[in-house]
Amino acid sequence: MGIPTLVAMLVAALAVIGVLSFREEYSLFVPGLLQGAVLTLQIAVLGSLLAVVMGVLAALARLYGPAPLRWLATVYVEIFRGTSALVQLFWLFFVLPQFGVTLDAFPVAVLALGLNVGAYGSEVVRGAIQSVPRGQWEASTALNMSRPQMLRRIILPQAFIAMIPPWGNLFIELLKSTALVSLITLSDLAFRAQQMNQTTLKTVPIFTLVLLMYLVMSLAITIVMRLLERRASLGLARGRAA
Repeated sequence: MGIPTLVAMLVAALAVIGVLSFREEYSLFVPGLLQGAVLTLQIAVLGSLLAVVMGVLAALARLYGPAPLRWLATVYVEIFRGTSALVQLFWLFFVLPQFGVTLDAFPVAVLALGLNVGAYGSEVVRGAIQSVPRGQWEASTALNMSRPQMLRRIILPQAFIAMIPPWGNLFIELLKSTALVSLITLSDLAFRAQQMNQTTLKTVPIFTLVLLMYLVMSLAITIVMRLLERRASLGLARGRAA
């Protein structure tokens, strides 16, 4: 699906929300749901940034780090891939205080979701780096580059393009996982929808708006990642031509 189609879908979803917000049975819920959507988006953006940082660091540590760092990175990846995001969320929020570490709900949400997705992302980064043709490494060695120089100038720019589509999928999964944060008292989009539904029993208008709001956010992520992929591909093509 091309970018113009995605943009058309995004505009259509926004238009539907706009039209529904003028109908009496929907307009009552729009302000509260928008507030929840803002919190959801904040958690998703900050969690995604943390996920990228942790994914890149863990992948580089596992590939090129000394033995202790490789071991730590492997432990991190296996723990956060092998356990439920919900359990991780509960552990950080309810168990850490038993050890004298108390965090507010918002940083816990960012940490839990960011670390969880970062563990999956580390495999994306590792696979992308290893997919760069061996000849690129040999050419870099022939140019007398150090390993950090090879990674920064030759390997990572090529691997970056291969990382973008799977990272886009992970960001969307993180966005949808934000619905879990309602269980640690955060009033995200899902939490506000549940509260409104319990007090008004207006299930159809509430969850129609929620569905559309999640769709808008996920389409926005997809469009941004597609544009980033296109720009990176063009930049790499220009670099090879030069």
